[in-house]
Amino acid sequence: MSTVDFASVNRKSILYGIIILVFAIFTIRLFQMQVINHEMYDEKSAGNSIKPIEQIPLRGVFYDRNLNVLVDNIPAYTLRITPAYYDTSLNKVLDKVLGVNPGFVQLILKRNQIYSKYIPIRVRRGIDFSIVSWLEENSEFLPGVDYVVEMQRGYPFGVMGSHLFGYTKEISAQQLEKEKDYYKPGDYVGHNGIEKQYEKDLRGEKGFHYVLVDSRRREIGRYKDGEKDKESIKGRDLVLSIDGDVQKVVEEEMRGKKGAVVAIEPSTGEILALVSSPEYDLNQFSYITSKDFLEELLSDPDKPLFNRATMSLKPPGSTYKILAAIAALDMGVITPSTTIYCGGGFTFGRFFKCHGSHGAVNVIHAIEKSCNTFFYQLIYKIGLDKYKEYALKFGFNQKTGIDIGEEAAGFIPDETYYKKLYGENWPRSIMASLGIGQGEVSVTPLQLAKYIALIANDGKSFRPHIVKGYLDNKTGNIIPYKFEKIDLNIRKEAFDIVKEGMFLVVQGAGTATHLRNPDYHISGKTGTAQNPHGKDHALFIGFAPSENPTIAVVVVVENVGFGGTHAAPIAKKMMDAYLLKDKLKNKKPTEIQPVIAGAQVED
Repeated sequence: MSTVDFASVNRKSILYGIIILVFAIFTIRLFQMQVINHEMYDEKSAGNSIKPIEQIPLRGVFYDRNLNVLVDNIPAYTLRITPAYYDTSLNKVLDKVLGVNPGFVQLILKRNQIYSKYIPIRVRRGIDFSIVSWLEENSEFLPGVDYVVEMQRGYPFGVMGSHLFGYTKEISAQQLEKEKDYYKPGDYVGHNGIEKQYEKDLRGEKGFHYVLVDSRRREIGRYKDGEKDKESIKGRDLVLSIDGDVQKVVEEEMRGKKGAVVAIEPSTGEILALVSSPEYDLNQFSYITSKDFLEELLSDPDKPLFNRATMSLKPPGSTYKILAAIAALDMGVITPSTTIYCGGGFTFGRFFKCHGSHGAVNVIHAIEKSCNTFFYQLIYKIGLDKYKEYALKFGFNQKTGIDIGEEAAGFIPDETYYKKLYGENWPRSIMASLGIGQGEVSVTPLQLAKYIALIANDGKSFRPHIVKGYLDNKTGNIIPYKFEKIDLNIRKEAFDIVKEGMFLVVQGAGTATHLRNPDYHISGKTGTAQNPHGKDHALFIGFAPSENPTIAVVVVVENVGFGGTHAAPIAKKMMDAYLLKDKLKNKKPTEIQPVIAGAQVED
């Protein structure tokens, strides 16, 4: 055999070997794909013809502490457009049908053009049934246009709770970018209040139904008879600490006024009622909020969007005298028998006036009579730094950490502050005003509520909170959330002494004797905070029953005058609503005369 023939045979053998090897590899690979891994590739192949339909879960419901439904879900129709199949020449038609300004639909589509054209865009929530009927009648002429039934928030108990509950609104582009693993364009998320702070609990888990589609993405049937479908899981139903009946009473009492009211259970830190007035109608945020409504809210000089309960900063006035008394008693600076003479005022650089000449008074009667002179002098006995130390113990000059978000910290001055402001030789006469809760001291109504709750419960409580826990879907039991425990480590004797003075404010010869009633005892302290821009602000802090407090309240009414006159009566009605609930419900109604058809019944 020649060398040439040998080379030819070799080349043929190598070529045949390569061909056989390639076919062997293809055969093995085909066997692997079609036999071993066929299920995986079936899924991938089907993915090109399967359309997932997102199932939005029901949002969690809000119950009050007595399991009355405060915030619920009610069905509403939402118009959607899927850009991939939509004819933009229909924009003008839909604008007219929806009754919106020209260009509205175009603007919505433009805002969402950064997302997949196969993702439906929510154009309008809460459309009328007449629009739904029109969509049904003209569906064949409206490619890419459909509607779905979604849920929106409803408030069946009649509680407004605008600064308490918060509301839901369409997710912003910025938030969507951060949380795109869960949310899609047009999804609604909690905004402000409980809706925002407990969003992850309330939103639930999305589900998906899979359908087969043809080459034009038209639905032709269910995928695997729904075997792969995933049902949505409803969000957690929250049980609030709010008492709906008390909340209603407060909202009614504060209507037409500016200010804030907070009621709290002393032993637990649970908020029983929280109102910032004026409020606004949350129902306006259930649908697409009108531009006129928003402009009205934003331009209102009374600032209804501003949460006065947690954000408004004002001097606490005479309600703050209790803190100075507790500090002095706990430090041993004074005893119950220590007296200070009041001849109508106090002189330190200048004359500081008292509203009476009380003579020699001890701490108990100084609280009862709200003697300014006693507390003008007491602040000097305590010292400014110790004064701030005790203020910090009670939670002033810092946020409470309440579970509705927005909150102000307030301010309590100290020596460092005055040295920066005036230098080393700062005028010590400034301190006198601090002793009666004036000057640079600023607190929120919520901080005052925490303060009075701690006084009522001898320095022990929990961080103020509004959500008790959530309902277990299977057992119906309440699963409680845990909140930080508070213990001021202040001697109980100090609390006993100041509470005796607060008892006499109402039950003795103090500034709130008109709150006396035969059903239970109230202990409290009135306050009037100076206001350089008009009438003074009225304040009242108190708790009841005096012997075993179950409710502590703070009432702040702006620009009306004395606390005893304007704030204390509101506190009394709150306490009645909470402590005498059964008695008030069983009270026989006044006989009403027959009403002529068409007439209105006055309250």
